Amino acid sequence: MQQDERRRPRGGRAPIVRDRDAFPSTAAEGVVYGRNEVRELLRSGRSVDKIFVRRGDREGSINVILGLASERGIPVIEVEREKLDQMCGGGVHQGVAAMAAQKEYCEVDDILRIAEERGEMPLIVILDGVEDPYNLGAVIRCAECAGAHGLIIPKRRAAGLTATAAKASAGAVEHLAVAKVANLASEIDKLKERGIWLYAAEAGGENLYEVDLSRPSAFVFGSEGSGVSRLVKEKCDYIVSIPLYGKVNSLNVSTAAAVVLNEAAHRRHSSK
Repeated sequence: MQQDERRRPRGGRAPIVRDRDAFPSTAAEGVVYGRNEVRELLRSGRSVDKIFVRRGDREGSINVILGLASERGIPVIEVEREKLDQMCGGGVHQGVAAMAAQKEYCEVDDILRIAEERGEMPLIVILDGVEDPYNLGAVIRCAECAGAHGLIIPKRRAAGLTATAAKASAGAVEHLAVAKVANLASEIDKLKERGIWLYAAEAGGENLYEVDLSRPSAFVFGSEGSGVSRLVKEKCDYIVSIPLYGKVNSLNVSTAAAVVLNEAAHRRHSSK
């Protein structure tokens, strides 16, 4: 009973997510560690993807950090000390580290404004639970090459704009607006209200090459393991699939994004 009470968030503290896989496998760029350093990072207003705290450590100045994270809606992930040691390259982390974003996130309205300024129908990419930063970076590159106006990712259970993702994008992250939202399903409802058609890229859907893509569009690509989540899929107007002719029945998310987004871009530009 006492253990359960310790796990329950109190007094507005940021909720703890127990996720052993939500940390980098090697010491990473963009990691800020140490209690004072993380506290000042949070106070600075700079974009922060995640806070990592040592399991069971919720005393003293850690509570101040948790409170600041909660105010800003930043996910807090509880990990073992060994994982913090690994993240921080053996530095003195005092039980806490933060993953700072390599680029400031924008709002979804900013993405729609970019399309309006270009005089184009919105072409938006949505990633639903893509946790591999290499895949995130590769999708950013695909989206920018296809002329997309921006990309939307969720705050939780997703890779953020880390140094690894930025590097994997081959510089494309500097040219593509990226928004981070608390609730993908809710954001999809708002996009639909603004005349955006939603397409989920999933197996078992309509043939991509036979679906009308010549309208304001947002394309949803799911996680590496489970694909697009059920709720998000149900909210989409279309489920589209890429015809495959080999024995392997799926494509990597970034490869699928390249095919789908370039097909959408081709249709738009060939009709001009």
